[in-house]
Amino acid sequence: MEQSRQNGVSRRGLIRGGLLAVAASGVAVVGLAGPASAAVVSLGLDKQGAQRIQRWILTMYGYTGKIDGVLGTNSWKAMQRFLATWPGQPSPYKGRVDGMVGPKTIVSLQANLKKFNGYKGKIDGIAGPGTKAAFRRKAYSNPPV
Repeated sequence: MEQSRQNGVSRRGLIRGGLLAVAASGVAVVGLAGPASAAVVSLGLDKQGAQRIQRWILTMYGYTGKIDGVLGTNSWKAMQRFLATWPGQPSPYKGRVDGMVGPKTIVSLQANLKKFNGYKGKIDGIAGPGTKAAFRRKAYSNPPV
């Protein structure tokens, strides 16, 4: 446990803040500056918000996992399919459907959030506070789980 606590920041605090992604190898990846492979990336959603997103992508975009409130690789693959194929998508996702939340995924998500969920920031591929707030609005515009 001591190894996971450096510079006064605990793993639990990072998880609560939505900033910790744990790769399949067990290596922690902090932040969203680059892709987080095989990781949990909540973009600031709480468990209920993530469950609402999962239920929505289950019915529309081929999510086959549990409605567990953990936005992992399979959740993001379904989200990428949505971002790539939805007819009204202002900036379709053009990357591989791999479940990695990198700048291409964030750019496409930001464009969607700008059009439909009140995002007012730049479409820059960086999941900052405005992106996270709009993603929460998208999540909570879906029915409860």
